[in-house]
Amino acid sequence: MKPVLPSILRTSAIVAALLASSSALAQDKTLNVYSARHYQTDEQLYGEFTKQTGIKINRIEANDSQLLERLRTEGKNSPADIILMVDAARLWRTQIEGLFQPVKSKVLEARIPANLRGKDDGQGPEWFGFSTRARIIVYNKDTVKPEDVATYESLADPVNKGKVCTRSGSHPYMLSMIGSMIERNGEPATEQWAKGMVANFARPPRGGDTDQIKGVASGECGVAVSNSYYYARILRSDKPEDKAIASKVAFVWPNQKTSGVHLNIAGAGVAKNAPNREAAIKFLEYLASDQAQVYFADGNNEWPAVKGVNVKNEVLENMGKFRAENVSIASIGMNQVGAQKILDRTGYK
Repeated sequence: MKPVLPSILRTSAIVAALLASSSALAQDKTLNVYSARHYQTDEQLYGEFTKQTGIKINRIEANDSQLLERLRTEGKNSPADIILMVDAARLWRTQIEGLFQPVKSKVLEARIPANLRGKDDGQGPEWFGFSTRARIIVYNKDTVKPEDVATYESLADPVNKGKVCTRSGSHPYMLSMIGSMIERNGEPATEQWAKGMVANFARPPRGGDTDQIKGVASGECGVAVSNSYYYARILRSDKPEDKAIASKVAFVWPNQKTSGVHLNIAGAGVAKNAPNREAAIKFLEYLASDQAQVYFADGNNEWPAVKGVNVKNEVLENMGKFRAENVSIASIGMNQVGAQKILDRTGYK
């Protein structure tokens, strides 16, 4: 009869080897993050996650259209674990194309406000907002009175004829803002507003938000709308040309006596065919932590989505406090089809 002890020892050695192999695999696990964010500060954000979990991050960065096209092409074989977008309209587009999967997480439900999550049909939201940015009104201090541009609606008033500049109405930032107006005011009133905007244009819509601010500073435009972080970037800049721009413009938090300023988000969800679902959820939960919220928001001059987390950003602090609208980000995304139809009917290119 063969000795029992050596057999047990051999079995124990095999189990130990398997456990060691499993542990090594966990340490070598890599999450593929398809990201429309392109900020150097994200390096520290992702590095800290790897430090805490041993899970490495492989970033695939491109703009939203390129990422969506890549995901469509890859189909079920996509290695994407996380999809990170920077606008409600883009998150909605990703969702309706079936590229996310629902997530149930007590951590995310407790920390991310309900209005900053995707719609939950009982399976859990498909995406979560992790930072917020405001759509502000920037005006030329020499040619425009702040009381004449105190609301989004006032930009369509005759007093601002020939003064208004925006980027393309079909850009996701504008579609989200108009989607918010539809949610608050209804489609007929929003269409009337769009007609007034077209009548008040200083020039046809073109360029990005920074171009709108530059146009206001140069006098080509009297007033424009911009995401708050573009304005904050100029204020934080040491470049002489940016300081010159900052000296000529000012801004208002729109609709402070009514609905509040329109907020948008940067958000993320787990990819439909994520190879590493559990680790992907862990990554989303990490983004909702206090430490990650500071990295995530401050890297682009934004505000944390989690209540009670403070970002020590002098420029944002100097911009002051504001009343934000209480509109579901998911509803804003769903309204973009109606928003685009309004733009088409009114000639808001």
